[in-house]
Formats: sequence, structure tokens, C-alpha cells
Amino acid sequence: MAVLTIGQVRIHPGSATREEATREAADILEAAGAVTPAYYDAMLQREQTVSTYMGNELAIPHGTNDAKDAILASALAVIRYDGGVDWDGNPVRFVVGIAGRGDEHLEILSQIAILFSEEDDVERLKAAATPEELFGLLSEGIA
Repeated sequence: MAVLTIGQVRIHPGSATREEATREAADILEAAGAVTPAYYDAMLQREQTVSTYMGNELAIPHGTNDAKDAILASALAVIRYDGGVDWDGNPVRFVVGIAGRGDEHLEILSQIAILFSEEDDVERLKAAATPEELFGLLSEGIA
């Protein structure tokens, strides 16, 4: 199963709250068959203990270690909010929901961190006009 498919990439012109963005990421992961409904609660619990804001307008909500049973397969949900999300006072444009089986989440996290570490790459991701274009750029970096 591919970790990211075109159906798991969305672009919104408006903004969202942190909870709305986390809910959408969880819904996408659930629709992809990667997590059970319980995973959303685990994502919120993670946020209460440590913010998943990563810098460079990126947040990566994911469940706590206790949520392993809620993960059925490794997958990503990528949502760009052009109006931004206030993530504990930090401006976020990209919300990347992550579900990783076993140790796979560490590999996925590192690939995303690399992709978003270069400002030029982030600018290209921001400039993508369609979910298909955004998916193409992400696929190059996360393949």
C-alpha cells in the first residue's frame, strides 16, 4: 500500500482551527484504511503533551505511542490551508497527519522533516496550484 495517494492530498483556500485540521487529517487516514476512529483521540492526546508544530509552517499531528492498536497501515494525510492554521500561536500552512506501523513512522517523519527543511522546497509546495501538482512534488520527496 502506498503511504500517500492522490486522495490523501487536499488544498483549502481558507483557514481552520488546530482541532479541525487534526480531525480532517484523522478522517483522511481513516478513509484510507490506515487507522481506526480511536486514532483521532490519540492525536489530540499527543498535542496536549507536546506540540507537533515543526517550524517552516508545518505541523505533523500523529497519535501517541499508546495508539499502536489504532494503526492498521502506514499512511500520510497532507492538507494545505492557504488561510493558515493557528497551531498554539505558530502559523501553519501544511498539516501532515501521520500513521506509522511499527518503526515506520520514524522513517516517514525523517523524510517529511527533510522535505520541509529547505525553504525552496516549501515554497514549491506552497506554489502548487492543484492537489495533483502538490502530490507530484510530495511524491518526489517521500517516494
